[in-house]
Order: sequence, then C-alpha cells, then structure tokens
Amino acid sequence: MRQRYSRLGSIVISVFILGFVILQLGIGHAQTTQVVYKIPVKQSVEQGLRAFLERAFVEAKEHGADLIVLEIDTPGGEVGAASDIGGLIRSQQTPVVAYVVNEAFSAGTYIALNSDKIIMSPGSAIGAAAPIDLAGNMAGEKLLAAWSKKMTSAAQINNRDPVVAEAMVNPQIVIPGLTKRGEILALDAAQAEQVGYSEGTAKTVAEAIELVGYGQAKVFSVEPTAGEKVARFVTNPFIIPLLLTIGIVGIVIEILTPGFGVPGILGATSLTLYFFGHYIAGYADLLHIILFVFGLLLLVIEMFVPSFGVLGILGIIAVISGVVMAAYDTTLGFVSLGIACIVAVVVGFLLIKFFGHRGVWNKFILKDQQKNEEGYVSHHDWSNLVGAEGEAITTLRPSGTAEINEQLIDVVSEGGYIERGKRVRVLKVEGTRVVVRQVD
Repeated sequence: MRQRYSRLGSIVISVFILGFVILQLGIGHAQTTQVVYKIPVKQSVEQGLRAFLERAFVEAKEHGADLIVLEIDTPGGEVGAASDIGGLIRSQQTPVVAYVVNEAFSAGTYIALNSDKIIMSPGSAIGAAAPIDLAGNMAGEKLLAAWSKKMTSAAQINNRDPVVAEAMVNPQIVIPGLTKRGEILALDAAQAEQVGYSEGTAKTVAEAIELVGYGQAKVFSVEPTAGEKVARFVTNPFIIPLLLTIGIVGIVIEILTPGFGVPGILGATSLTLYFFGHYIAGYADLLHIILFVFGLLLLVIEMFVPSFGVLGILGIIAVISGVVMAAYDTTLGFVSLGIACIVAVVVGFLLIKFFGHRGVWNKFILKDQQKNEEGYVSHHDWSNLVGAEGEAITTLRPSGTAEINEQLIDVVSEGGYIERGKRVRVLKVEGTRVVVRQVD
C-alpha cells in the first residue's frame, strides 16, 4: 500500500513539474514573440500626416513594438511638415524601416533618409527632392541651401553618402554615371542599393519585414481615423487657399443676396473644414474659431450700424487673427487669406454691379427719382418768381415744397410756420434760396 501511494505521489509531482516546464516555455515564447507596427505614409506630406504619425508612434510604443515599418508612397509635400516628421522618426527608440512602395520623392525622400533602414520595391524610385514654391517654381537660394543641409544631415545619420543627398536637391551637383549638371538626381531600386541608399529590394512589405530579420513577428497595422483623413486634406498647402476662398466668397454672396442658400452652406462648410482640420492637426484651438466668428459678426454689424469704421476695423483684425493663428504656417495663412479676400472683393463687386437691386443692398441704394414729368426740375434761376403766388404743398417748418406757376419748388418761409395748403407769395430769391410769406 505504501509503495502504491509512493508511486502515485511520484506521478503527481511529475505532472506538476511537466506543467511548470510547459508554462515556462509558453511564457518564454510569448516574451520572445516580436511585434512589428506597419504605418502608411501615402499621398502628400503635410501637417495632418505629422499628427497621424505622432499618434501611430505612441500606439506602437504602448504595445511594445520591436520594429516600425513606414510604407512610403508619396510625391512629396510641405517642407516644414517633412522636417517635423524627420524629427519625430529620429526621436523613436524603436528601429524604423522605410519601405518605398512606389515612390518617395522630395519630402518623402527626407522621411526615408531619417529611417534606420530603407527597403525598396521593384520599380520604385527615391530622390528628386528639390524644393518648389506654390507656383511650381524652384525655391530661392536661401531655402535651397537650408533644405540641402537637412537632406545631407539626414543621410549622414545612417552613414549614407551626403553628396548623393545633395544631388537630389541641387541640380549643380554632378555624380558620374548617375546625373549630369542641371539634373536633379532620382534613383531606382537597383541604383539606390548600389550607392547605399537601400538595404535591399522586396516585392511586398512582408518580404521587407523578413529581409530585416522580423519574418516571424506579429504584424499590426495603424490606419488614420476619419478625422485624421480630414486633417490631412485640409492642411494641404494647396487646399488651404481654396477652402478659405470658398468660405469667404460664400459668406459674401450670402450677405449680398436674400435668404440662406447653397453659397452660405458651402461657405460655412469650407470654413468649418479649415478650422476642424487644423484643430485635429494640433494647431487651431477654440480661441481662434471664436476670434474668426466674432470678426465676421462685427463686419456684418458694421454694414447695418455705422460706427465710423471702428467695428469694421476690429472685425477685419479678428478675422485675420483667427485664420492666421490657426494656420500651421503664418506666411501661408496670410497668403491664403489674401487670395480669398481678393476673390471675395471681385465677386462682391460683380454682385453689386449686376444684382445690386436684390438682397441687403436694396436697403442701401437710393432708388427714388425726381423726374421732370412729376414736376421736379434741376437748379434754375427763380428770380422771375418774385411777387408770384402759389400753394404750400408741404408744411413749411420753415423749409418745404410749394407749387408756384405749376412747378414744384423748394422754398423757405420768412421765419414763421406755414401749414400745408396755405397760399404763399415769393418775397425774394437768393441764389437757389426762395423765400416766401403766407398770404393772408
């Protein structure tokens, strides 16, 4: 019996030991499972993208990511946004790999260069990073030099040839076999790998992850929210002037025409998108929105309650302050608002010229006419009326209108009050001043 219990005890102990070993193996396996976060960097580079990446990096950190992969497919974008994103990438303790899906031009090149490694897909390209202005022209020497320095510094961070980065910005840099003078350098996948601007080529992001040693990792994806998508659209430097123009022109049309219709809805929607997008991106706050709305109200009040321009000036200052303070770039804010105001003035002028008889302007336009057939005449020499008699058409207090010799004439009494319908006689004429006295 004792031997049976001894054998049973041994079995129980063995089971516990085996379970403990299996548990430890499972825990060890869970601890060694790698985590990769995949984040898209697509379309134009703007401040809305920076806000999205900021959130995505925080999420990756909170979930213990071992690697972050940026799926880049962008034609470029705003230099300031790219600079901010580059700083954001450099601040990450987690390794960051840039996977170029199709193209990483201009600002996209800078984002890739700040990453620890670059993997390219077959047929993709990187480079062509010369800065251009909103008109599509090459930027001035000052901006060109500053951007060139940023590009070369980003290349040097990960031991890449800075001359190649400079050739992507400056058309005067010549690299034998790659570019001639006057050309901006862009590299395909093979060329990028040849000059050390790519650690390899992969057909898919999964292959890219495997190429850098995380083939067995669990992959998570981060996608922008609906609000972040709106913010990305709104903070595009080409969209900002358009939104402000539609917004201000829509409000101007609504003020100048009766009722509240499509222009007002479009205007309000555009301005809402402008402020909402910049709010999501982290630039606008409630104060900026209140300033703008308050400014518009002051401008409307100025139209109906003359204040010698005080309310109008305060309204203009408030509108400008609200728009510019909400913008991520002060210069862009001023330029965009200037464009919108110029278009609004032109539209307002055309509306007043062709539709001035309608809407609110109907209250400000003098439409009464003094026609000759109604007895009104222009300035005349009334000296021949001295001694003539007539009838007071209006009460003279002391000025008014009298009918003399079948003509309506502005007259003034000798000083007394003359009721309407009384007979009057012209005493004297002093220029255009006709003095009359009541006939007893």
